[in-house]
Amino acid sequence: MRAQHPTETVVIEKMAAGGDAIAHAADGRVLFVTGALPGETVEVEIHTTKKDFAKGVARLVLDAAPHRVDAPCPALAAGCGGCGWQHVSAEGQRELKRDIVVDALRRTAKIAEPPVEVGGGVPAWGYRTSMRLAVAPNGRVGLRAGSSHRVVELVDCPVAHPALAALLPGLIVKGADEVSLRVSASTGEATALLSKPNGRVSGLPSHVGVGSSAVLHEAVNGRSMRVSAASFFQSGPAAAELLLRTVRAAGGDLLHDSGPVLDGYGGAGLFSAGLGLERPILVESSRSACADAVVNVPDAQVHCMPFEEWTPEPVKLAIVDPARAGLGAAAVEVLAGTGAERVVLVSCDPVAMARDTRLLIDLGFAYAGFTVLDLFPNTPHVEVVTVFTR
Repeated sequence: MRAQHPTETVVIEKMAAGGDAIAHAADGRVLFVTGALPGETVEVEIHTTKKDFAKGVARLVLDAAPHRVDAPCPALAAGCGGCGWQHVSAEGQRELKRDIVVDALRRTAKIAEPPVEVGGGVPAWGYRTSMRLAVAPNGRVGLRAGSSHRVVELVDCPVAHPALAALLPGLIVKGADEVSLRVSASTGEATALLSKPNGRVSGLPSHVGVGSSAVLHEAVNGRSMRVSAASFFQSGPAAAELLLRTVRAAGGDLLHDSGPVLDGYGGAGLFSAGLGLERPILVESSRSACADAVVNVPDAQVHCMPFEEWTPEPVKLAIVDPARAGLGAAAVEVLAGTGAERVVLVSCDPVAMARDTRLLIDLGFAYAGFTVLDLFPNTPHVEVVTVFTR
């Protein structure tokens, strides 16, 4: 029998950085609501109650927002936690992501009126050429339910590239709890990487390379890039090319100045190769990505180490693309040590971006604009490209 949870009717005020909506309960506590939108009146089923906040799910929408649409994916109805914003139109998602970034900059970076613009996004469906999937007890793969370890099995996925979606129905994994699949939209190659080295996989076509030594090649801006199974790459080539266009505009004439350009957290060399940088300085901690970068950008100085441990070298332009946690104080100090007159920061978490912005401001940098990109439609994930000068 299903447990009974208390319900409360509230008016949604705004969105939180993690993707939930925010309201206030009758007792004054902050209430985080899954499945609701700003301006809506909803009946919330409250599942979690703490001293200062509560969490719940919108069970009934009494007054819908203009951007609300019907979620098309049946897996979402079964509890899949992969694409929690399918109930928002594409235009509405981009507006909400901009609002989240503005709120983070006001609250964390202490910028009263941040100049944030939306720079576009990728197609809402079929865009992902890379996915990390969970493994159910029977060996089938899927995505975990929201706030749960339960795996919702997938035989299809509307955000997955068709070549990736085609790998799902027959895939069986044993001895590992996750598998990362990647396909190339340009060559048809594919790779699979298990979370545990002793895991086994079956049901994949013979052309899929399995394990950390597997590689594929993806075309980005007309250039072929090698990407190993263990290396990070963007959600797909459309995302990579939109990001490149935005960073190219942000870097301006300094991209091809006489001096080297810093490609911090450079991964497999997306910016160095995709922007055609001459003799870039690429710093990356992943050994797999470093090996790819050496192939993809043969003229680069590749430093395979954590960015915080790299000894700064003089540059005029620095491009940095840290992981979700952001730069942090130690990396910002290293960045400042390069003497760069312009920094292009690529961030995938709005709160970390705002925190890094405050750190850079305190070291004498001035922000020159924030551009929000929607590289993960139907999810609350936000990409921001920020330009700093000094």
